Amino acid sequence: MSEDRPAVRYTVADGVARLTLDRPEARNVLGAESLAQLRDALAAAAADDAVRVVVLTGSGNTFCAGADLRGASSGSEGSFADSGPMAMAGLLEDLLDHPKPTIARVQGHVAGGGNGLVAACDLAVAVEGARFAFSEVRVGVAPAVISVVCLARIHPRQAAELLLTGERVDARRVLNAGLLTAVVADDALDGAVAAWVSQLLLGGPQALAATKELLRRVPTMGRADAFAYTAELSAQRFRSAEAAEGMAAFVERRPPSWAPTG
Repeated sequence: MSEDRPAVRYTVADGVARLTLDRPEARNVLGAESLAQLRDALAAAAADDAVRVVVLTGSGNTFCAGADLRGASSGSEGSFADSGPMAMAGLLEDLLDHPKPTIARVQGHVAGGGNGLVAACDLAVAVEGARFAFSEVRVGVAPAVISVVCLARIHPRQAAELLLTGERVDARRVLNAGLLTAVVADDALDGAVAAWVSQLLLGGPQALAATKELLRRVPTMGRADAFAYTAELSAQRFRSAEAAEGMAAFVERRPPSWAPTG
């Protein structure tokens, strides 16, 4: 492994920013370097008007095996055990709050904190051969930080079983539990991602960002506050230049011409 080889590859093409965990020989574990590079890449995608969708994936046969246990067990100052949990929390917040739709393209196995990356993305598709494990309890720790995002996705009874046992299960099992959006054959993975990307590109950039905010905020609000917030947001969107273009395109039966902001 080259010393200057990045832990995360970042590319942009056709409106899609692809973030690839690229340490397959280490099962794409999350250490200080990869956490920092993922956060930098997400910030770059958020600031780039050419990016409309973000895809998070891995290289090799593992999507992400979670925390770097070798680094965590060293006990040295600055190890994963010392700074990793807060860095992981920051990364998950970056994913949750990202203004652009995010897709987890799960091409291989997932363990520990890798489940948090999957849960924090808006959409997630895995190949049938992928195996998932909330393996923390089996090494004497707890799935603490990732529980914030995973428990929002997984049905409570199934969450209790998966998180308490640490058992390795197949992709269909976690699909039924709520962690995934879809499971596909290995040769259908890129087609599934491309289909979602095509659908997302049809939406207005600011409308998608506003809808992501709805998905985050409304479930946490009381009914009166939710109606007040959503009524104001709806009024803002109807007054926007983006909505004017979208509705004109609908009436004129043509594709809308989306501006980066609106």
